[in-house]
Amino acid sequence: MTINKADSQIKVTNNLMLINQKIEAALKGVNRQKGDVELIAVSKVQPVEKIEAALVNGHRLFGENRVQEAALKWPALKIKYPDAKLHLIGPLQTNKVKDAIMLFDVIETLDRLKLAEEIKKQSFKKGSDIPCYVQVNTGEEQQKAGILPAEAEEFVKHCQDTLNLNIEGLMCIPPVNEEPALHFSLLGEIAGRLNLPILSMGMSDDFETAIAFGATHVRIGSSIFGERASI
Repeated sequence: MTINKADSQIKVTNNLMLINQKIEAALKGVNRQKGDVELIAVSKVQPVEKIEAALVNGHRLFGENRVQEAALKWPALKIKYPDAKLHLIGPLQTNKVKDAIMLFDVIETLDRLKLAEEIKKQSFKKGSDIPCYVQVNTGEEQQKAGILPAEAEEFVKHCQDTLNLNIEGLMCIPPVNEEPALHFSLLGEIAGRLNLPILSMGMSDDFETAIAFGATHVRIGSSIFGERASI
C-alpha cells in the first residue's frame, strides 16, 4: 500500500498539534509548568513516511519496541535528522544489547539483573553511559516484564551502586482493566524514595491521568500516527 506523503504530513501534523494541546491543558489543570512533559511519539510498526512526517513537523523524540525493526528504519533517519532521539520502550533480549546501545539514546525497559549486567558490559566496551529507566511491573502481572514494586528499590540501588549504570527514571505499563491512577501513584512513590527525576508513564488512553500523577514522559503512538497501514 502506497502512503501519500502529503496526506501523512497533514494528518500527523494535526494529530501532534492536538496531542500537544491536550498535554498543555493537562499540565495547566494540575498547576504544572508548560514543557514539564516530553512526548514520545511511538513509531513502532509505522511506515517511514509517517515517521518522517513527524520529523518534518519538528518532532524529535520517538519510541520503538524492537531493536530489529528500529534498525531497519532509524539509521537513515538519524543521518537526515541528527538531533532525533530514540527510546527503546519494548522488551530487550540480552543478545540484542550491543545493537541497542548503538541505536538507541535511552533504554526504558531495564527489568532484570542479567540485562543490567549485559548493558554494563556492552556500555563499557563502547565507552558509553546510556541512560536507562527501570521498568516496574506495578500490577504484578505474571505475563508482563518488569521488576516487582517491592524489589524495585533494591534493584535500582544495585544497578547504581554496584554496576554503576546511569539510572535516570522508572517506567510502567498499568494493567489494561485496572484504574491507571493507582499504578501511576505507586510508580511516583517509588521514584520519590529513590530520588529519580523521570517517570515514563501514560499512553494514548491515559496520558492525562499520568500527567496528574507526575509523568515526565508520555508514550503515544496511534493517536499521532493512526493505526498501522495495511500491507
